[in-house]
Amino acid sequence: MYVPRPFQESSPEILNAFIAAHPLGTLVIQNAQGPDAYHLPFHLDETGSLHAHVARGNPVWRNIGGHENVLVIFHGPQGYISPEWYPSKHEDHRQVPTWNYQAVHARGRLVVHGDERYMRGLLARLTAEHEAGMQKPWQMSDAPEDYIDALLKAVVGIEIEVAELKGIMKLGQNESVDDRTGAATQLIQRGEAAIGEAMLAANKP
Repeated sequence: MYVPRPFQESSPEILNAFIAAHPLGTLVIQNAQGPDAYHLPFHLDETGSLHAHVARGNPVWRNIGGHENVLVIFHGPQGYISPEWYPSKHEDHRQVPTWNYQAVHARGRLVVHGDERYMRGLLARLTAEHEAGMQKPWQMSDAPEDYIDALLKAVVGIEIEVAELKGIMKLGQNESVDDRTGAATQLIQRGEAAIGEAMLAANKP
């Protein structure tokens, strides 16, 4: 991934928080037919490894051995930026359209986990994370035990031992504060608050 200097993000704390906030990753692999991609919700553990699960019928866990390098892409908010939103455009017209976005790439070794203990722990963690904000959080114990046991046999766990994290936060850092604020304000007014607010946050030292 090419990342111009103004948009580089290398802080592990920021990158980890980004993954936690945008856990649906795109797992990219290379198989005999060429590149392939799978969209999976991931859990990032305290060691920096990524964990997910797939249906046992999904060929991804059969196609990749434990030594292969893979890529997982996490996408954040994004949006088109019109030059009309930059105050400076109306002074010298030296602005063109662009696209602002946030993304994190994780590269590492994929390991397959087929044991029930791993799967039970992973699904419990994923459920706890995403049910935390619910008025009445669902738990695995809410479902019949035999039902959960049958589902656990139908899935396989995968772990990405992350060797490299790389982030791009293209939020107009190469523009003046006034131009970035003008574009962000327009985005928020158009209902694209997530990318607009991220751009405003980039104004802060």
